[in-house]
Amino acid sequence: MTQPRRWAQADVGLIQLRGVAQVALSASPWTGLLFTVALFAGGWRIGVYGLLGAAASTVAAFVLGADRDGLANGLEGYCGCLTSIAIVVRLGASWRTALLAVLAAAVCAVLSAAAGRLLGRIKLPALTAPFCLVAGVLALALPTAPPAAAPPLPGDGATTLSAVELGHAFCNNLGQVFFLDKWYAGLILLAGLLITSRVAAVAAACGSVVAILTACAMGLPADRIGEGLYGYNAVLVAIALAATFLTLTPWTAGYAALAAVASVPFTAAWQAFAQPSGGSPFTWPFVVTTWLFLAAAPALDRPGISSEKAK
Repeated sequence: MTQPRRWAQADVGLIQLRGVAQVALSASPWTGLLFTVALFAGGWRIGVYGLLGAAASTVAAFVLGADRDGLANGLEGYCGCLTSIAIVVRLGASWRTALLAVLAAAVCAVLSAAAGRLLGRIKLPALTAPFCLVAGVLALALPTAPPAAAPPLPGDGATTLSAVELGHAFCNNLGQVFFLDKWYAGLILLAGLLITSRVAAVAAACGSVVAILTACAMGLPADRIGEGLYGYNAVLVAIALAATFLTLTPWTAGYAALAAVASVPFTAAWQAFAQPSGGSPFTWPFVVTTWLFLAAAPALDRPGISSEKAK
């Protein structure tokens, strides 16, 4: 079958929305629409640059001849979306920032093709690895402030949070997937998942709760727990394992919960390592944790876990 070379204007809009939705492993334009609303709720700069990055990486992939099915499902847009947001959060909005965001998003398209080719041989998804590579390099190459101090060490006992702090932490764990620090933006993101997949929404909510409990048990700083800095990777891990790549069973749910727990100390350790040099963990803990748990799945003999893809 001949691959289409052009899309109608409506198709282009759907592809753009799917590119935003694919940050949370969804191909629904309705999810992408609500995600876009959440981005603008976090600030017009984040909304504009998120759409700019998704468009730039998608166009670059189209021009370079990437797989048309992947393009139509938004698989070429999500890394550019996150990379562009990371750039504007760090540098602020300007024409230079916009140009850098477009170029970085185009590089994401190339790295996505490379990651897909290399990781496809071992049956692992690229996830947000291209975004992490590009944004990580730029974070070190473009310092805008003195390196930050390493996060405080865990306390001697468990961390306690008030009811309000718990609520903010739950929402911010979702929002920080897009660098959003407004609790209501996290609720909009959750609604975006719920509108097309109750399983994904429940997985995200459970991942957020598991992350809070784990971070509190570790005695991590309450303010950083409340900001969602330890939980956003757990949210993505839960969506990936419980709602995307494995068939949902009680065993799979427990497996995903264990992975979400593992991602929290991984995130804290990566922050302690990267922040003094001006870096950030971004979504590396999500990527590596998901890779490890998916790689282990074929060797495990439990219903759902050994499946390579959800039905």
